[in-house]
Amino acid sequence: MFEPGTNWDYSHTNYVILAQALEKITGKRMATLMQENIVLPLGLKDTDNPPTAVIRAPVLHAFSSERREPLGIDVSKRFYEESTYWNPSWTLAEGAIQTTNIYDLTATAIAVGTGSLLSPESHHAQVGPSLMGFGHPAPGCRTCHTLDKFFSYGLGVVLKGSWILQNPLFGGYSAVEAYLPSKKIAVAVAATFGEKSFDEQGGIKNHSDDLFAAVGAHLAPDDPPPARR
Repeated sequence: MFEPGTNWDYSHTNYVILAQALEKITGKRMATLMQENIVLPLGLKDTDNPPTAVIRAPVLHAFSSERREPLGIDVSKRFYEESTYWNPSWTLAEGAIQTTNIYDLTATAIAVGTGSLLSPESHHAQVGPSLMGFGHPAPGCRTCHTLDKFFSYGLGVVLKGSWILQNPLFGGYSAVEAYLPSKKIAVAVAATFGEKSFDEQGGIKNHSDDLFAAVGAHLAPDDPPPARR
């Protein structure tokens, strides 16, 4: 599609490869590394790496129309199914798939935003704007675009203006955890979707982004998450 180093596309492949490299280097399973180096040091008591699709109670249930197109269900027919316990094992490296709650999500936003588990040099590399201006749209690549102040990448984080965040979207669930270093503001939101949120193909946007943008603009009106007009 394009020469390596000239463009980018969103993919979880790098996370899977990184986990395999870390396991080979350390001789430990990824789940153990996550516990020892992230979950326990941050005191994330309600963050789990479950061995199955079961989620610790109490559970926020989710519903989705995302399988409409793959299942060939006609747009004239109603299709909206519970997705709470969908198996996420294909989405990331084994041991790195986690469930959490809003309190641990907030703690994670603060830890990532402040770099509390990293050296100053590593944190700068993680959140620095080194990729700003990189990339371009490409035929057949719906997520290819030029990285800018509205949406850019660090190392494992998304950068929106001065905000450092992640915004997962999977199986009827969405969330944002974000941090604004200059104001020491952390925001964590989560959302599930009503039936009318899905388009005719079962597509969905991350509406937690909208919640985060509204909360961020209220808390930091002089430095809100940037939005395209």
